[in-house]
Amino acid sequence: MAEGDDGQEKTEEPTQKRRDNARRDGQVVTSKEMFVLASTVAAAMMLALGPLLAGGIPAKWAGYFRFGRAEDLDALVLDRLGQSMTEVLVIGLSVGVPLLVMTLLMQAAIGGLNFAPKAMAFKASKINPGAGLKRMVSMRALVELSKAILKVVLLLLAAVGVMFEFLPQLNAMIHMAPANSLGLLTNGMVRILAAMCISLAVIGGVDLGYQLFSHNKKLKMSRQEVKEETKDSEGSPEVKGQIRRLQMEASRNTARRRKAVDDVPEATTVITNPTHFAVALKYIPGETNAPIIVALGRGAMAHDIIDRAKSARVTIMQVPPLARALYYTGDVGWEISEQLFAAVAAILAHVHRLENGLNPLMPDIELPDELMLDEFGRPLKGDTA
Repeated sequence: MAEGDDGQEKTEEPTQKRRDNARRDGQVVTSKEMFVLASTVAAAMMLALGPLLAGGIPAKWAGYFRFGRAEDLDALVLDRLGQSMTEVLVIGLSVGVPLLVMTLLMQAAIGGLNFAPKAMAFKASKINPGAGLKRMVSMRALVELSKAILKVVLLLLAAVGVMFEFLPQLNAMIHMAPANSLGLLTNGMVRILAAMCISLAVIGGVDLGYQLFSHNKKLKMSRQEVKEETKDSEGSPEVKGQIRRLQMEASRNTARRRKAVDDVPEATTVITNPTHFAVALKYIPGETNAPIIVALGRGAMAHDIIDRAKSARVTIMQVPPLARALYYTGDVGWEISEQLFAAVAAILAHVHRLENGLNPLMPDIELPDELMLDEFGRPLKGDTA
């Protein structure tokens, strides 16, 4: 079993993050033998299609060496040279592009195409003689040597097998026309390449299986590495537990406040912001020492409290600063803060006069500076309405 830097055995399958990091570093599954197979298949296909694709090339090249009058020789030489260079470029591209395309398609099928600048960065270990010697005597070097020997043996067997089958036809070439001889040789080469492709497919399949196994083994992780990665990506168990507790507490508070809306009809008054915040207060002289918060909420819950108060004919007072201060300093079932006694007492007295048929002026409500809060519960530096 492979061991990590911490001495623990790497027995765990790599996580998706580990695979993504490896891919970003240029570590993807690849197989040189499959590339050789792709190139050989492309070469066999081009050779088989050669007579169709390049049938006119000999005649065209022969024309390059036919010149007219002697006085036109200099101009014709330059012209024919340009044409021949263009032809060479076209032939080169006709050979190179299919090979490149086949190689890219093979890599895309094996491990995907990947461009990793980090993999091209300079590493001192690449020129370190000690590291190089270690690579030469490693298990990977032994596997590469075994593959090379297997490849040579299989390719020789494939080529020799086709040659023995083809020898009688080669003897008959001395009686054939040049064009027929060329066709026979081309056919023989295609058959040899086809046999080599079969051998390379066997070698490539073995190599691909080994590369997949080796790549996965290299990315395996110890249990400690998995724990640390999970901790980095999702947070420590303690933090996650604290977050869950806070979420559950917030959920319980929301449910409790939602249920408290049903008690709004028992309230003495509801103080609003006018729509963003709503706090329902209950005060019965002789029964409660101080006004008690019956219900409170913001947003949609504030609207529900206001609607319930209207239905129950509970007096609604629009005092934005006081509504915010009550919301951020109390909770359902709590007595109001002592710092708000004076302001709330003034409101309750005003409500009492209204309920007795009087039409008093709205009292001036003053709050301590530290309780002048904005809609987010932050202290205000200036005045607010």
